[in-house]
Amino acid sequence: MFVSGAIQRTRQGDYRLRLSEGERELLQRLPDELLALLAADPDDPTLRRLRPSAYEDDAEAEGEYKRLMDDELQEGRRAALRVLAETATSDRLTAEELDAWLRALTDLRLALGTRLDVTEDTYAREIDPRDPDAHELAVFAYLSWLQEQAVEAALGS
Repeated sequence: MFVSGAIQRTRQGDYRLRLSEGERELLQRLPDELLALLAADPDDPTLRRLRPSAYEDDAEAEGEYKRLMDDELQEGRRAALRVLAETATSDRLTAEELDAWLRALTDLRLALGTRLDVTEDTYAREIDPRDPDAHELAVFAYLSWLQEQAVEAALGS
């Protein structure tokens, strides 16, 4: 489906990006969409996997955890999404930028996968182009592949 080598580690220790113009445009647009959703409605059901409960059976502990950690976690999420959007047109990434890409890709996949109700069975068959969710399912598959490319590059594979 996709060709490997989209993200490659160089001898200098940074990462070369081999992405099409369309891929780069998508990677600039998607973070902005998620950032807008985070700003507009942090309780949107699409975001539930981005903010899982730390203490499901203890409302008081859960409230304290969110009070202490939520702002920091959300700012880290927003920062990673901004790095992805800002560096999508770059030819190379630093190790820190690749780490931000990995975090942003995870968040994008979690939000999109939640909205689409993706399960292990979702990709057991080919995407039907007539499916109303076909475009978003293809984007989810692309983000999954790109995340795999980023992990392989970070590991030096």
